[in-house]
Amino acid sequence: MGRGKIEIKKIENLNSRQVTFSKRRNGLLKKAKELSILCDAEVGVIIFSSTGKVYQWSSTSMEHTLSRYNKGIEEDHSQEHPFDEQQAEKLQGIEVNTMKQEYLRLHTEYMRLNGKELDDLSFKELKQLEDQLNEGIASVERQKEQILMEQLKRSRLQEQKTIMENEDLRKQVEELRQKGSSNILELNPLLERRLDHSPNNSKADDNNSASDDDNHLSDTSLHLGLTSNIGRKRKATEIEPTTNDSGSQVASE
Repeated sequence: MGRGKIEIKKIENLNSRQVTFSKRRNGLLKKAKELSILCDAEVGVIIFSSTGKVYQWSSTSMEHTLSRYNKGIEEDHSQEHPFDEQQAEKLQGIEVNTMKQEYLRLHTEYMRLNGKELDDLSFKELKQLEDQLNEGIASVERQKEQILMEQLKRSRLQEQKTIMENEDLRKQVEELRQKGSSNILELNPLLERRLDHSPNNSKADDNNSASDDDNHLSDTSLHLGLTSNIGRKRKATEIEPTTNDSGSQVASE
């Protein structure tokens, strides 16, 4: 009983597809080798799998086979399309004339758009040119307006960004000021305590007490000096009457 006919279509099952590819690849390479031996032909086979892997076989070398293939393609192409110098010159001349005409047309159109070479135009052509110019001007104005609106939008966004950055900086400065003032308030009592108990303050107190003692002594000496002067003045006043009395007695004698 013969095998059933296999329908030629893509195998959906991946494992079955890989098994079939491996079997048929080996069979194809075997047939190519047999063909090369039996018919004394140069045979080359290149196979790309669905995963991108390359399989190749050549009866001589793949480089030689590909070089021979490319050379044969070029020869076949030259035989199918023989080179005709006269025909090539004609084609080249036609192409040059076409390019010249296109250049003249574009140059004339450019000059007319600039308001020159309008003498040969009819009223209808002038109207069409006017409409074309008006349409171009309107397009330019729309483009200018769009660019200005985009610039204005970017400027507003930049302005808002700058305002937000300034506000953030202001808040940071306020926070730093508040932290600085709170730190100063916290440090003031500690500084006062340290200054009260510092040796410099004790020395200053000793100096103040010593100066107070000196002032007291000076005040005492001043009082003593004043009393001595007062006593001397009293003695002088007592002596003066006696001297006056003795003088009067001498005069009377």
